[in-house]
Amino acid sequence: MRGSPAWTHGMKVRLGTTEIGLARYLGLWGVVAVVFAVQGYMRDDLGGHTWSMFDYLRWSAIQWYTWALLAPQVFRLGLHYPLRLPLRRQSIGWLLLASVGFTFLALLIGAVVSTLFEPSGLAEQWRQFLGQHGATGMLTCWALFAIQQAMQFQQEKSRRELEAGRLASELAQSRLQVLRTQLQPHFLFNTMHAIATLLHEDTPSAEAMLLRLSDLLRAFLEECQGQEISLRQELVLLDLYLGIQRTRFKDRLDTRIYVAPDTPDCAVPSLILQPIVENAIQHGIGKRVGPDCIEIESRREGDMLCIEVRNRNSTLSAAATSSPGHGIGLSNTALRLRELYGGDAEVRLDMLWPQGVACRLRLPFREMEASDDAPEVASS
Repeated sequence: MRGSPAWTHGMKVRLGTTEIGLARYLGLWGVVAVVFAVQGYMRDDLGGHTWSMFDYLRWSAIQWYTWALLAPQVFRLGLHYPLRLPLRRQSIGWLLLASVGFTFLALLIGAVVSTLFEPSGLAEQWRQFLGQHGATGMLTCWALFAIQQAMQFQQEKSRRELEAGRLASELAQSRLQVLRTQLQPHFLFNTMHAIATLLHEDTPSAEAMLLRLSDLLRAFLEECQGQEISLRQELVLLDLYLGIQRTRFKDRLDTRIYVAPDTPDCAVPSLILQPIVENAIQHGIGKRVGPDCIEIESRREGDMLCIEVRNRNSTLSAAATSSPGHGIGLSNTALRLRELYGGDAEVRLDMLWPQGVACRLRLPFREMEASDDAPEVASS
């Protein structure tokens, strides 16, 4: 019969697709032998006639260690003829013939070995083994088939669950990648539109915005390879974006960042703040006259990280009724949080008094490993 050897190198026994240490394997069969030896002694004791316990242990060891020798071959046969629904007569027929053959071989080996310790000959030992252990041998062989099928079923179930988990993870990563890359053309379109507007009005400012845009894209490609980065790195990227907007709006735009001391190294989705700040600018100073102040605050509340983006020159009704910008920005943010953290994260908009809108993020607090080459947060 082709296949991997039952007895492998490194003192291990191969049972189908599973390997077990030789000492452990022999120990398990030893336990079975002891149990049946005690049972035989107690049965004969009830009948009023017993032999020494050593005899019972010897008889039981011969019987069960013979099956220990044959069990790897039984498992290999079970791999070749697995029992699957609907049951096939060919597989059952082969297993039935094999069980008879294995039982006959086990009884023969046991009888031969017993002749080394008993005064009777092979014919007498064969008669005793056939009468005492024939039915037990058939049941043992089918029990080994059942164990092999159960182990194989469990392995296939674990493999399918692992594969399903891997596919689900890859699908979630693909959706996250789509959501993240969806932001880039939207952001580039708005920024290039602002630069085009300034080309004829303020050429130096337009050139400065182009340089900052180049720095932002370079930093984004270098820092945002994963789905999460530290809040410290996220604020570096945000500061580059805010530099573009400060060049565009000049003294009309003020930015303030408040970072709690225990939050800079916590994990946040990469480029999560830029679309929120962009919305705040677009629906605030971008549509209304007068100055505006964009405030970003981070703090820890228990096991949650709370981040707020506030602006003072817009209203919630104006932001809510303008669906295109918020459709890409806040809806995209909510989808990314759901994919990354399930129901443990949320994003919502709230009115500020007397005027303004706050976008509040809540996500699980988790610190990232510090990186030696992580950039420092640029001052606003």
